Amino acid sequence: MPHTAFSGLDFLDAAILAITGDGRLTYHNPAAADLLGLRDEQYGLPLEACLGSDSAIVQAVRHACRVNQSITEHEILLPTPQGEAYVSLTASPVESAEAVALIEIRQIDQQRRIANEERLQAQQQANRELIRNLAHEIKNPLGGIRGAAQLLSRELESPQLKEYTQVIIEESQRLQSLLDRLLTPHRLPQLSEINVHEVLERVRSLVLAETPNGLAVKRDYDTSVPSLIGDREQLIQAVLNIVRNAVQAMAGVGEIFLRTRIARQVTLNRKRFPLAIVVQIVDNGPGIPDALKDTLFYPLVSGRPGGTGIGLHLAHTFITQHHGTVDFDSRPGYTCFTLHLPLNGWPVAQGQGKDHA
Repeated sequence: MPHTAFSGLDFLDAAILAITGDGRLTYHNPAAADLLGLRDEQYGLPLEACLGSDSAIVQAVRHACRVNQSITEHEILLPTPQGEAYVSLTASPVESAEAVALIEIRQIDQQRRIANEERLQAQQQANRELIRNLAHEIKNPLGGIRGAAQLLSRELESPQLKEYTQVIIEESQRLQSLLDRLLTPHRLPQLSEINVHEVLERVRSLVLAETPNGLAVKRDYDTSVPSLIGDREQLIQAVLNIVRNAVQAMAGVGEIFLRTRIARQVTLNRKRFPLAIVVQIVDNGPGIPDALKDTLFYPLVSGRPGGTGIGLHLAHTFITQHHGTVDFDSRPGYTCFTLHLPLNGWPVAQGQGKDHA
């Protein structure tokens, strides 16, 4: 059983370990048990036997005892029963009859996630400005090319030559459509009260109509989730783009799960919200290639032959305009996109935006 001298540390969020003079584990709090998988029967065993001789924790304790002062290590990748986790670790000598060193371990995945969100937001903003400026520069000459091709088609008598001009016209229209989609995010949201389950059901109906065979879309809704203020069409488009991306990755054969929950006291984009709706879109497809994970939400990035790379970029943009976040976790056979949408993300509950693209 652990020594009661450290029982006041039982309720800390940080993982705490106490080590005796001969290097044995004499105490760990519940947070340490959860993080490292420690058990009560390991009390009295050498720390190396509990964690392994090459553990960063063991090395830190040895160093702290050798120099007789506290040391702190940042961004350590620590193996845990749940998988690898980034932690900060502080090992401090103590004057106690029961222990010579205390170890404090804090997970920093949350801080890393916030930093990644900030980096992605800055990159996305730069991308949006670049694309918007580029799209406006392209639209005028593109219209001129299409108009000239239409005039030329009227003057040509040879059907074969007219086919060439038709190719120019069709390809110009396709580029015009792509430009319009790139400029779409710059329309301000049209705010109204929205039931998120109605959004998900609309998306479910659309994808099942598009893929009637081989696709199952299952639901796990929390019916207590309240309505939120947002742009219904933008939210439908954001969810639809993610779901369609999953359907395409699975070649139309597989299962998609739509799940909703409520989250309390969440931090989104460095702002604290008392309540947020959590929407998870899970598929059992092949997973996202590692090479795409860091740039998945960038425009014109696609892992699919013929893909434009616009869908997920628009989804991220629309969710960000709702002051929310989009995260994903992916491995072969499992991909989960998690959307967090704050319930009070907007300063007002009504009002109409205007197109300013």
